Amino acid sequence: MKKIIIYSLLLIACVFGACQQDRVSSDPSLQLSFSHDTVCFDTVFTEMGSSTRKIMVYNPNKNALNIEQVSMQNGVYFHINLDGENNRDMLRDITVRGGDSLFLFVRAYIDPQSEDSPVFIEDKIAFKVNGNIQEVTLQAYGQNVERIQGKNGLKIYQDLKLSNKKPYVIYDTVAVAGDLTIEAGTTIYMHERALIHVYGNMTALGTREQPIIFRGDRTDMLYDSVPYRMASGQWDGLYLLHDGESAPPTYTMNYVDILSGSVGLYAYSESKDKCPQLSLTNSRIHNHSIYGLILQNIDAHVSNCEISNCASYCVYLSGGKHEFVHNTIAAYYGFPYTTLNIHNNIIPEDVAAVYINNLSKNMAKTISSFKNCIITGGRANNVVVATPLPDNYEGKFVGNYLRADSLAGAFAHNNVYACDSDTMVFKNIYYLYKKYQYYDFRLDSLSPARGIADSISAIPYPIDRSGYGRKQRPDAGCYEYREE
Repeated sequence: MKKIIIYSLLLIACVFGACQQDRVSSDPSLQLSFSHDTVCFDTVFTEMGSSTRKIMVYNPNKNALNIEQVSMQNGVYFHINLDGENNRDMLRDITVRGGDSLFLFVRAYIDPQSEDSPVFIEDKIAFKVNGNIQEVTLQAYGQNVERIQGKNGLKIYQDLKLSNKKPYVIYDTVAVAGDLTIEAGTTIYMHERALIHVYGNMTALGTREQPIIFRGDRTDMLYDSVPYRMASGQWDGLYLLHDGESAPPTYTMNYVDILSGSVGLYAYSESKDKCPQLSLTNSRIHNHSIYGLILQNIDAHVSNCEISNCASYCVYLSGGKHEFVHNTIAAYYGFPYTTLNIHNNIIPEDVAAVYINNLSKNMAKTISSFKNCIITGGRANNVVVATPLPDNYEGKFVGNYLRADSLAGAFAHNNVYACDSDTMVFKNIYYLYKKYQYYDFRLDSLSPARGIADSISAIPYPIDRSGYGRKQRPDAGCYEYREE
């Protein structure tokens, strides 16, 4: 009998609770709550639209609430869908049971603007409940862009000049038979699998204030606190190609950031005798799902550059004369340096950060010198010099900080080699998304790379990549330590 009474009471409580959840209250003090009171879309390219963002609409009260009407102040640039209904005229008299919720989906679509600089767009979604108005704010920056899209996945130019008036979005393979010229301050957004082939000269002269940027075209969020720009492998790469028969081209790049593709910069010549000339200064090649910088039969001068976080080689050299001065080459791609999947499930190869191949008979003789550089990463040996006779190798390693096996004394001297761990070299070698800390390859205050660079080699480079003057006893790498 006692059990029957208890079961009856429980049944009555459940029925009463269910009735309470369904009973609509007109109490004006009861309100909805939202997972976001403001939704920001960052940059939205005109005529392209944004990704869809989700907002949860909660009724935290015991009683049901009736949403009398859902409206928007403007309703032009943002499109909403509430629990499957996208016709705003139908968004009336919506009952939300007590403790229940609704899904609200929002997408931005912005028409071309009258000016090329980003235009701030704002709207509000208003929920009228029991005579009160609650609002969710929607914000975006509308950006006019120049679309480059060819037929059958290929767009061919004889010569191509990209200006900085507005960004470009490249959808396919762009082949430049002649010269590619890019103005300072130009941003090139690359769509999935998009790539650029340059068969002539390339001139890309950015400045510290107006860098040239290559990056993926996703401007939305990978996760709530993670911008999609942090994901690697978003586009294919930038390829500088020489047929070996025409006059060797020249490639001049200053303050160029190449970010989050599959391959950063790949330069190749079919000629062992007529090597193209590359000058790469003050630039950044970062976060690529295969290679960073690949040079084959290329003569190159690389200085004040950061080349970092690639799943395979950060730098691969085979054929040509290469001079690297004051560069930071850091290989901390993927787990355990981030526990968040921002690398498209790519498993890093167990390879050195820098590989110098002087063994191939199909390539020109490889002579690679590194002065005042940092070469380090997660593995124990980050420098491989593959040469038949190390004592006769003509390259030089001077004034570097190296996490590597000791190099042959004939071509390496006055270098500092890492101990078992080099966690104090940089400010941060991890991506800690909960703390909003991204990889930071500036020097830590206790960095063993401080004050070890060769002062003679540093004379032509009095300013580091960030614009700070180098000290009398300069630091290795592209960033001079500076107290903050």
